[in-house]
Formats: sequence, structure tokens, C-alpha cells
Amino acid sequence: MADFSACPICNLRVLTSELERHANSHFDDEDIDKDFELAQQIALDLACAPSSPPYIPCETSSQKDRECSILKYEAKNCNPGGKDIDEKVRILSSVYLNETRPQIGQGLMDLLKNCLELETEKTTTILCVNVDHFQSSHSEDYGWGCGWRNIQMLSSHLLKQRQEAREVLYGGSGFVPDIPSLQRWLEIAWKRGFDKQGSEDFDRAIYGKRNWIGTTECATLFRSFGLRARIVDFVSREIDIRSSGVGKCVGSMTPQVYGPMDVYLSKGKNAVSKAVPISYDVKAKPNVQQALIDWVWNYFSDNKSRKYGNHGILVSQKAPLYFQHDGHSRTIVGIQMKCQRNGPMQYNLLILDPGHTTESLAKSLKGNFGWQKLIKRGVHTLKKPLYQLCFLDPGIASGEEIESLKNLHSIRVEA
Repeated sequence: MADFSACPICNLRVLTSELERHANSHFDDEDIDKDFELAQQIALDLACAPSSPPYIPCETSSQKDRECSILKYEAKNCNPGGKDIDEKVRILSSVYLNETRPQIGQGLMDLLKNCLELETEKTTTILCVNVDHFQSSHSEDYGWGCGWRNIQMLSSHLLKQRQEAREVLYGGSGFVPDIPSLQRWLEIAWKRGFDKQGSEDFDRAIYGKRNWIGTTECATLFRSFGLRARIVDFVSREIDIRSSGVGKCVGSMTPQVYGPMDVYLSKGKNAVSKAVPISYDVKAKPNVQQALIDWVWNYFSDNKSRKYGNHGILVSQKAPLYFQHDGHSRTIVGIQMKCQRNGPMQYNLLILDPGHTTESLAKSLKGNFGWQKLIKRGVHTLKKPLYQLCFLDPGIASGEEIESLKNLHSIRVEA
């Protein structure tokens, strides 16, 4: 038996599998005349036909498109004022289109803490709590969706850990949206005036596109809900960045500060992002790695951390970090320091990568085998000349501070 659900906007009953497509049709301004003509033709065909049972859409794509065209026309005309921002917010927050992910039983961060507790070396580890892993899907976003997946990971933490964030994020819906819905939320942020300059890189529209995004878009999205999202650039003094493309200026300390991902943004509509050539002095030896490590250690280290177990594990109340470099982005969920005899401290970033499957991560952690290669990243693995982080300060902005959040600036750390 077919599974139907009621549209929260027009109350039409549609196939549950078509609910997302139908709900998104309320946002579309294109093809309305075509849809109207098709709807009229179908209505005429039904009127002229002999008595027959109610129309039930079959599994063929052409019939699904015909059904969707009728629904799109009716939905648009039953709510003619539904194109303003407040109405779009209501639609997005009321349609339960959360991101599905593999069920692994015990939380991933709890599994990680258990493995860290079993390590024999003398270490100190600081970890986030309540972070779900979101993997890129080969059928949906593989090769371009890592930025969205990191936003989902940060969102999962905020919704579980910060009540004030839960009340404002995604209209108070309480769940992590799927990628198409996140794209709609970002468009709303742009329409509200957040990062107007950055929105130009996407022609002020991102829904349905497969463009790469970066920390700028992450910060913009969270800022639009009043969250205090900040950006930090880690840049070597020895590098003179030159790009054949046009990057966005997100820095406040110098006239031009380019985030590592900004020079890779594609401006083509509905196309997979292609890297814009970037060059720098190959003889230069960037020394940003230690600056990055020091910053991350200081970020997670605060007097609110609590001890877990008996093996030097501290649980931080800080949110995870969106970690960006040219070509990829990941989520930093903690950092580990190992004491070495007659040598400097050795650090490992603890990272959740959207490129890994949740199932493989859970399996390696449950078996306490091979997880280090998936999650730990030492200083020696940080070979890029530029890095960028997005972090979230606590609290919710209001009033004049909200207006100030519309203009993005980055903190520049040179090493």
C-alpha cells in the first residue's frame, strides 16, 4: 500500500517519497505556466474520460512528473503569499526532511572515548561530546558535499548540547536537515543580508547545485540563526597567494585575505566545482602546522572540561571545528597530546572525515582496531600551506550584534 503524507502548506496528500519534492515546489518560481497548462490538460482528460477510479500515480517517471505538476500548481495557488522569507522558514522547519544515517547503537564519540581509554601510552586527550558522523553518499554528494556534511556534524552537536542553539537552529525544528534543505537555509541567510559579497560567488542561489562550499558558507548559515560563528585563517608569511580566479575577501586585518577554499569556488550553475589554479612559492616552507595545533589545543582547553575515566581524557563543552584546506574539509572533534622522553610533545588532531563511512568508523571503534588511521592526524600529515577553521562561540546574538554578524571577517594567524 502506498504511503501518503499531508503537505504542511496546502494540506494536499502526496506520496511520502514525493513530499520533499512537493514541499520544495513551493519555493520555485519557474515553469509555473508550463505546470498550469499540463494540469489543465490532465484535468480536461479526466473530465472527458468515462467514469473511473481516482488517479493514483504509478512508479513511472512520466506519471510521477504529471502528478507533481498538478500538485505544484495547486500548492502555488492555495498559498499565493508563500514566497516571502518567513513563509519559507515555516515550510522548511515544518517538513521533517532530516538526514538519514546508519544506526550504530552506541554513539560514535562514546566508542572513541572507550578506545582512547584502552591506549597504553601516556597521553592527554580533549574531546567534544555528542557529535554524529555524516558520510558523503556516492549516489548523492560524493566529491562535492563534504562542506555540507561538516555543517551537519556541527549541527548534530549544537542540537544535542546547546539548548539555546536548539531553539533557534532551523526554525526550532530540532533535527539535522538534509543537504537540499540546508541549501535552502543558506539561500534564506543570503536573502536576509548575511555575507552578500559571498553570495555573489553562487549567483545568490545554491539549491540543486553541486558547488563546493567552505567555512564562509558554514559561518554564514549559523550566523543567520544568531550563532556567533567565527573564521580563522592560518597562513605562512612566506607565501604569496596568486590565483587566476577571483577569491572573496573575508579578512579584516589585511586588505585581502583569501580562505583556502574561496579560490576553488565554481561559479558555474548546476555544475560540479572545478578547482581554479592556485600557485605559491614552492620553495617556501610553511610553518602553519604548529600554529594550527596550538590554536586547536587552546580552543578545546578550558576550565569547563571534565575528566573522563582514568587515562587523561577530558571532555570539553566546546563545539567541534569545521576544518578546511584546499580540496577537502573535515570536522575536528578533539586533540591528543603525547609526552615523549627527551623530546617535544607530540600532537594528534582527532578528526571525523565525511569521506569515511559511518559503518566503517563504528566497526573499527567497536573492535578497537584500525581506528587510529581513520581518526588521528599528526602534525606530519598537515602538508598544506593554508588552513582555515570555523568555530562557534557560545550564546545567541540579538539586536545590533545580529546586524554586525552579516559582515564576515576572519582572524588571521601568520606563522
